[in-house]
Amino acid sequence: MSDISSNSVDALLFDLGGVVIEIDFDRVFSHWALSSNQSLEIIRSKFTFDSNYERHERGEIEALEYFASLRKSMGINITDKEFMAGWNSLYVGEMPGVSTLLSTVGEKLPIYAFTNSNFTHQLVWSKMFKRVLSLFQEVFVSSEIGKRKPEPAAFHAISNDIGVKLENILFFDDSLENIEGAEKVGIQTVHVTSPRDIQLGLKAFLV
Repeated sequence: MSDISSNSVDALLFDLGGVVIEIDFDRVFSHWALSSNQSLEIIRSKFTFDSNYERHERGEIEALEYFASLRKSMGINITDKEFMAGWNSLYVGEMPGVSTLLSTVGEKLPIYAFTNSNFTHQLVWSKMFKRVLSLFQEVFVSSEIGKRKPEPAAFHAISNDIGVKLENILFFDDSLENIEGAEKVGIQTVHVTSPRDIQLGLKAFLV
């Protein structure tokens, strides 16, 4: 992360999972392991972020079709209800201190969120984290816009929607792949590996 000038930024864009909301896929895998009588390590090793995962996040397939693909790719014969229960256990809580930072910086700049997510998860996080989500002017969801990070078309769509040039957006994400994708289209970025990175990235706007 390089020094960021507040003069070059007209909008802030935040990822949700791993930046605003703490997530833990091992919670998902543990539930599926228990349901399928297999070990956590085996379930973790069988899961991949494959093309069906991406299609689910673009809203191209619904949950039951995605679970059917998991049943085949992971070789576990558990019910849709068991898949759903594990799938929705992903969320741990709000990242420490993030609400205060967002509330403070939101008084100076418009803030938005962009998450790669599916309709099933959206029903969960939109209720669990309603308070912190209310701080954003808008939350863009991949399954609603039909595009996901790091696809260039996704970033262009958001830029057009909020009326801010790509080069004047500052984007926070925990995925290096998404960070690199954003930088390729000219977006300024902060790679978030801890809550401290968010604070450092916002320092120019908190004075």
